Amino acid sequence: MTISSVASEKPNTISLSLYRAVWRWHFFAGLLVIPFMLNLAVTGSLYLFKDEIDNTVFAYRNVVEPRGEAIAPSLLAENARAAVPGSKVLLYRAPAEPSQSARVTVGTKAGKVLVFVDPYSGAVLGKVGQKEEFNWVVKKIHSLEYFGFAFNRIVEAVGGLALILVVTGFYLWWPRQQTGGVISVRGTPGKRVFWRDLHAVTGAGAGALIFFLAISGIPWSGYWGDKLNTTISAAGLGYPTQLWDDVPTSEVPTKDVLTNTGWTVENAPVPTSSPGRNAATVGLDSIVASSKAAGIAPGFEVSLPSGKNGVFTAAIFPNDIAQERTIHFDQYTGRPIVDVKFADYGAGAKAIEFGINVHQGEYFGLANQIVMLATCVAIILSSVAAVVMWWKRRPSGRLGVPPMPSQGSVFAILTLIILGFGVLFPLTGFAILAMLVIDQLLTRMPSRLKRVFS
Repeated sequence: MTISSVASEKPNTISLSLYRAVWRWHFFAGLLVIPFMLNLAVTGSLYLFKDEIDNTVFAYRNVVEPRGEAIAPSLLAENARAAVPGSKVLLYRAPAEPSQSARVTVGTKAGKVLVFVDPYSGAVLGKVGQKEEFNWVVKKIHSLEYFGFAFNRIVEAVGGLALILVVTGFYLWWPRQQTGGVISVRGTPGKRVFWRDLHAVTGAGAGALIFFLAISGIPWSGYWGDKLNTTISAAGLGYPTQLWDDVPTSEVPTKDVLTNTGWTVENAPVPTSSPGRNAATVGLDSIVASSKAAGIAPGFEVSLPSGKNGVFTAAIFPNDIAQERTIHFDQYTGRPIVDVKFADYGAGAKAIEFGINVHQGEYFGLANQIVMLATCVAIILSSVAAVVMWWKRRPSGRLGVPPMPSQGSVFAILTLIILGFGVLFPLTGFAILAMLVIDQLLTRMPSRLKRVFS
């Protein structure tokens, strides 16, 4: 063998090793996240159309016939409270449109109950426990928060692994002189190549949008999202902390007093009221009127004070993020204590709020919903194709893990890069580290499992 032939073979060996290393990590990431990606895609598809579901399936409690003047909010709240004996009014949501019902959240020993009231007649149209309300359940299953703290943290790790899947998937898909599997699907459903191409073409076609869904969803995660929120707020890129400089505050975050809170202000502290000689509160009707006079968008929610130092909080986080608004009112004077508009947010917060709204299909109307729905369908199709492809490829009785590269240094370097990514997203990093440890144990220790996991 000549020196030139050896030199020409070395790049090919490195290239093949890199391909196998990327394939191995793509396989490991997919092995962990596919069940969760399917859940995210299915529940996400439903949540994209939450308003449409409310106005069709649950129209009996959400849709009314506009007629005359609406009844005072305090009377609607009282009717809702009377419909749930022993309850206390916690929140009032004004109708977003004349054809929408008002919604009152009341608290009971068993939990919160949503009561839907006709704003024109005051009749109670329906009631449901907050934890049984359809869209609430869908959202909580989407984040796995429905199943507890630990599962919610799993979703955060899945978000990071999804980013790795997209990047490694693009590398594996990249054309290498093949005649198919780039934009076309070869073979028939009975052939493995059909499912391989379907997986690759679908993943590549929707890869950028899948990446966007993953990266825009991570800010909502419990650990990383809270850290990001704190960091950009401290840097002056989040909510305007200076508005709280001369205001007495509680230790209660805004997310604890509202049903739904915008990402930017969810951790902002709720200010406190200052009781004067006259301890009478101004009342719900006055706060609703003051909120409307301040120009807050229709459909806002008002939380009632909790205790003598509590405040009224009026807020809305609509599809049009430019209309996001949070106003805290002193319960005794009715004076606005803190008034935060979207225009007051820092650049970082504005970018993240935009990403979240597009993620939820809210920013560009129906077109946004359709594009996000198509992305969810692509995730489902690509995931199913990956499972079928793997099942057809794997040797009998074995997992069919892609072979370790002949150039161990290539795999080691790629692993270090991926672990570096894990430093940015710690929970994803722990998942990667766990995969690496298990992989090395199984490949180095002689056991029956070594054959199964090969």
